[in-house]
Amino acid sequence: MKPSPSLSHIFLLLIVTMCLLSPTGYTAESNSPSYVFCCEPGNDLFHLLAENTQGTFRRADTIEQALDIAPEGAGILLLADGYPEKTVSLTPAILKQVKSKSLRLYVEYPGDIPGVSILPPRETKWERAVVSSDFFGDKLEKLRILAIHGCRFVPAEAQNPSIVLARVAGFDTAVFGLPQEVYPVLFEMPAIPALVATTKLSHFITGRYAPKEDWRTIWKSILAWLQPGSTVTDLDWTPTVHPAHDKNTILPGDAEKQAFYRGVTWFLQSNLIVQNANGRRDGSRGICEGYSAGICQAGTQEMSRVIRGDCNGESAMALAFGGQIQRDSEKLGIARNILDHYLFESRARRGGRGDPNHSAYGLIAWGVGDTPWEIANYGDDNARLLLGTLAVAALSDSDRWDLPVMECLLANYRTTGKLGFRLNRIDMPDLDKNDWQHYFNGEPAIYAPHYQAYLWACLLWAYSQTGFEPFLQKTENAIRMTMEAYPDQWEWTDGLAQERARMLLPLAWLIRVQDTPQHREWLKQIAVDLLAFQDSSGAIREHLGKPGMGAYDPPQSNEEYGKDEATLLQENGDPVCDLLYTTNFAFLGLHEAASATGDSLYLEAENKLAEFLCRIQIRSEAHPELDGGWYRAFDFRRWEYWGSSADIGWGAWSIESGWTQGWIVAVLGLRQMGISYWDLTSNSKIENQFPRAKEVLLPSQ
Repeated sequence: MKPSPSLSHIFLLLIVTMCLLSPTGYTAESNSPSYVFCCEPGNDLFHLLAENTQGTFRRADTIEQALDIAPEGAGILLLADGYPEKTVSLTPAILKQVKSKSLRLYVEYPGDIPGVSILPPRETKWERAVVSSDFFGDKLEKLRILAIHGCRFVPAEAQNPSIVLARVAGFDTAVFGLPQEVYPVLFEMPAIPALVATTKLSHFITGRYAPKEDWRTIWKSILAWLQPGSTVTDLDWTPTVHPAHDKNTILPGDAEKQAFYRGVTWFLQSNLIVQNANGRRDGSRGICEGYSAGICQAGTQEMSRVIRGDCNGESAMALAFGGQIQRDSEKLGIARNILDHYLFESRARRGGRGDPNHSAYGLIAWGVGDTPWEIANYGDDNARLLLGTLAVAALSDSDRWDLPVMECLLANYRTTGKLGFRLNRIDMPDLDKNDWQHYFNGEPAIYAPHYQAYLWACLLWAYSQTGFEPFLQKTENAIRMTMEAYPDQWEWTDGLAQERARMLLPLAWLIRVQDTPQHREWLKQIAVDLLAFQDSSGAIREHLGKPGMGAYDPPQSNEEYGKDEATLLQENGDPVCDLLYTTNFAFLGLHEAASATGDSLYLEAENKLAEFLCRIQIRSEAHPELDGGWYRAFDFRRWEYWGSSADIGWGAWSIESGWTQGWIVAVLGLRQMGISYWDLTSNSKIENQFPRAKEVLLPSQ
């Protein structure tokens, strides 16, 4: 005999039946806000709200069906399923029915609106979204900047829009106001209760719109407008690309080890390692520069496919650390192949650079594959290629690349002036015209550690290996002059913080070869001034130097936004750190300073920075090519990837395979091994190549 159904079972059956009989959607409490969506089930906004039980949410496949099933006074959301290829149609009949049923309508990406002039869709380039009214209250004030990545919109005429698109400068706020040319993004219709968005605002999760909290405010405000007087449910979601850990979460004991492993794995799953003729990514064709900052509509990012020497050396270094620590011969093999390709097979050391009678002999091209890259010789970029190569040599116990490394050291030394400074960049046409003695006998004084410091570090390391006194003499003199000029005469590139971060390494290694009280004082002075901007989270805040001394100031007008290289901050105090120019090099410099001196000041700051980097490492299941990476910008107040993305090439959401990823992974690897870079490479056999290289490059020295 079957038991009789209880009242609770009958009630549950009734609820299920009602849900099944309702239109294609989800229904909850009838006395809550009522919304009808016209969209695909996978729409970001609908999917997010359908997971919440506060409110009545129905979905229809067509606007006609949505209008038919909408109860009196409901909110209708006509969303852009065909975005970005297809716009939404809004007819007079639709507006008439909205008005007759006292409905409120939100429509996005319309191709036509009765009574409103709308042009064909176009894409943004440097325009950002800006709040332009009081629609969102005090939680989102006028002139607040928002990111709508990969935005395609329909230009429309509108009075008093709440959000506009415009080319504006600023970190959080459009500091110079709105320019004359703006494009409405969100506005109310004047004669009917309809809210119009000229792009797909409901794409905010997939499209990775930012900042997250501001988009929560936007959608709560829109939903509240659609149902006046109702309590709108709170909205929360996990971005598809997000930091590995929250700011205050207790990290697992192996957090640093896991960050290292995931950082190494990033190189293998990033798709940046170039495929060879057999379709394998084994390093034999090198590795691309990284991911550019532009985020597409699908939340993906485009590669920068340039093959750069510095990035190849630094990426090979990171992979070699992974191979050594993880006992993985494949990673070590890829690292070796990357170096072999760049140093022996590419055009980087050909032409004048491969001719012993040419003044460029021994130098290594900035990049290969395009003339602007191949004509340039940067001392700093060569230095970081050399540092990466020396680490791979040590980790794989090989002297395979010692000769090109020694030749490059001497080639950079002989194009360095008497005072120990080298011109930031010397192009091949200049070396065709001038012999190397022209530079060797020059007397430039360039107080720019961004360009000078890592070559100084290389020459100090070379002195420790060869005992060649001029390496030390020139370098110590240049460092002395630079410290005497600090800080007012320092030329800063994107900020003074990065210049200080760059100086840590040569100052730490100067102590290795000449441990004097003054050299220790110089190191501490730079470190203390840099660490004055270290946040409690471990982040090092960006800081602008003396006005007039910067190569790349923040944009000084709206028109300057995106026209040149640029800082991530608009003004001092913006809570942003830079992992392309500052944090990465500070991490290495602090590690080497702690090892060289034993001073707890450096070790404690390094440990804080390591924890911070573990927390902000990228996690993403949706975009595995980004998982394990580190973006250039991080806002440590919001705890989100955010900054003024004004840089023409490497904005807030860029990932540099070498500068950023290579050095962060390498220092985490050094920490896993319990060793400094200096000690790791101390057993190099490079001195065996010194007499041979010197005879060709410095025959009279």
